[in-house]
Amino acid sequence: MLKVSIIGATGYTGVELLRLLANHSDTTVSHITSESQTGNCIADIYPQLRKKYDLQLSSLNDVEKICSESDVVFIALPHGHAMKIYKQVQHTKARIIDLGADYRFKDPAVYEQWYKVEHTDKSTDAVYGLAELYRSQIKTAKLVANAGCYTTASILALAPLVKNKLVDLQSIIIDAKSGTTGAGRALKLGSLFCEVNENFNAYGVTSHRHTPEIEQALGEIAGQNLVLNFTPHLLPVNRGILATCYVNLLPGVTETLIEQAYTEMYNNEYFIRLLGKGMCPTIKQVQSSNFVDLGWQIDKRTNRIIVMSAIDNLVKGAAGQAIQNMNIMFGLPEEQGLDFLPVYP
Repeated sequence: MLKVSIIGATGYTGVELLRLLANHSDTTVSHITSESQTGNCIADIYPQLRKKYDLQLSSLNDVEKICSESDVVFIALPHGHAMKIYKQVQHTKARIIDLGADYRFKDPAVYEQWYKVEHTDKSTDAVYGLAELYRSQIKTAKLVANAGCYTTASILALAPLVKNKLVDLQSIIIDAKSGTTGAGRALKLGSLFCEVNENFNAYGVTSHRHTPEIEQALGEIAGQNLVLNFTPHLLPVNRGILATCYVNLLPGVTETLIEQAYTEMYNNEYFIRLLGKGMCPTIKQVQSSNFVDLGWQIDKRTNRIIVMSAIDNLVKGAAGQAIQNMNIMFGLPEEQGLDFLPVYP
């Protein structure tokens, strides 16, 4: 039985981890923390957890003890925190899965450029936590940097095309939309009901922090640096991401070659559901699940392929992916604790 702890258990991602781990037969939750709710019972803050969790929230002051008593620790905190924590606890037995951005970049200078925070731990060998692409490295990792939500949807949508050299790498445009839980639980003007309800808007245009993360992963697959356009939008829904990706096809690329590329790369992936040519995934059809739905279509007038990807931002985009990575790290079936259908309607 794996002893699991969660640093930052009261945010949307932390609570989603608790929801999913309640169905995982090989884990027990040992410690949970919150600096704002220290000493309180998690079920008093989130009543939906009653009869499953009666744990009290502890403080980060106990982080070394927590890690020494845990097999795996999830860090579900905003960027800038994990690198401070990991420096304190890397000597403990715990394997760490960071759901923030601190260890996602090979080059710390890229992190500093986009996140405007000094990276204070440049010596680690973190593995990027996108299971379908980095499975072999994740197996033996001490520290896994869970992939971001927008990035998961976008990278998985485009990876087969990039890997098989079917598209012009300089023509990638990603138009993505997310539910409001992607902004976290903190009180923010842009997340208020009256700001979000019956509204729809782009944000972070040309400057969103997931841009270099997508470029890094696709660049590694391509074997060269690339630059792309990524524009996120805020949907007036609780959860879900739909990424619509546009890219020019290279001469001679056929529908058969595209179908083969997706089938060869993903046909044996449990959580990727290939809808195929002409099919449009929806966020409703993946809600509260770890599935990724992919569909595509070719615009013959422009010789451009449009790939659509739908995920739940809190599950495959965060907590579910983290548990999938944990399963890989400890030799468990990847679907353990995640093998359920989406909630519909």
